[in-house]
Amino acid sequence: MRLRSAAAMAATSVVGAGTAALAAGRYGSGLVLRPAVAGPAPWPAVKVRAVSADEVVLARSDASLLPGVYGLTGHGVHAVVGPVTSRDDDGTSVARRLLRVDRGVLRPGDRVRVTPRVYTGDPRSALGLDFTDVRIAGDLGPLPAWLVPADRGTWVVAAHGVGEDRTQALPIVPVLHRFRLPQLVIAYRNDPGAPASPDGIGHLGETEWHDLDAAMRHAVREGARRLVLYGWGTGATMALLALTHSPVSDRVGGLVLDSPVLDWRATVRAAVSSRGLPAALIPLALRAAEGRTGLHTARHAQALSAGGLTVPTLIAHGPGDTFASWPASRALAERRPDTVALHTVPDAPHGAMWNADPQAYEETLRRFLTPLM
Repeated sequence: MRLRSAAAMAATSVVGAGTAALAAGRYGSGLVLRPAVAGPAPWPAVKVRAVSADEVVLARSDASLLPGVYGLTGHGVHAVVGPVTSRDDDGTSVARRLLRVDRGVLRPGDRVRVTPRVYTGDPRSALGLDFTDVRIAGDLGPLPAWLVPADRGTWVVAAHGVGEDRTQALPIVPVLHRFRLPQLVIAYRNDPGAPASPDGIGHLGETEWHDLDAAMRHAVREGARRLVLYGWGTGATMALLALTHSPVSDRVGGLVLDSPVLDWRATVRAAVSSRGLPAALIPLALRAAEGRTGLHTARHAQALSAGGLTVPTLIAHGPGDTFASWPASRALAERRPDTVALHTVPDAPHGAMWNADPQAYEETLRRFLTPLM
């Protein structure tokens, strides 16, 4: 909190003034570059008012009213809730279906955060699916990955987004398994158990795509005849960069881009704004992000442009995402209707496209993937 206050004071009182401005810019850029804090701002905690066998009553908030399926996480507890079932007449509480409690005990009086994470653990502990822990030879060292086996020759290689980990992929693992598609769900540089980047920060996909490329080459060596790259947020950015630069890009038959970060500048702006920091910090954060990462803006933009899409692509995104630019996804789909299918998801925050309507998401995925199997 003191660092945040210092950054705010630096941005408002001494913008452009040497060391203070540099520190403020580095702090702002760290909201998307530093592994420990990167990603959207967490949603405010809400109070649990009542709990029964099949229902939980939460204090009313934007988060507790979200449609769909979400996790509730608090001190020693993780639960999963379904759709809203009722709202109190006084407008202070909302009831949701209680689907399960994975960890701990959910009690009245607890303060919990609503989160898109509906599973914890790994494919076996969370979903009952067999998998193998594999190590992929990456540029910086061995990369952990989950291999969920199946019998088709088309493999899905999945990469999570900034501020997340491999558990982000767990909701779609069962549906892909039903399609009999082998899945390689990767960790990459700066993830727990993976090598750190030399500077210890993320690069908005600009270097991380090399780890996805390593996973693609691993899948090909293990017998994959065709690849589908599946990415969330910056994982989607990595997929687009890998499609452009990977030596095995000719094996890629399709892309699934969930909440893709297509405009990194918009994402930096969103990260700063979502923390309640002053707007004066934004240009400092943009300059610091570019300087710290060595991001080649023109090359990055070219790889994410419509011209680089050479395979069928599904984008799942919507206007409720204030972290990754929804207008950029919509514009990309409009420029390439021959290649891009856009699954618009209303009322879903960043990284929660599946959560908002799992059935519609999975049916869209089935329709897209069927010709690629």
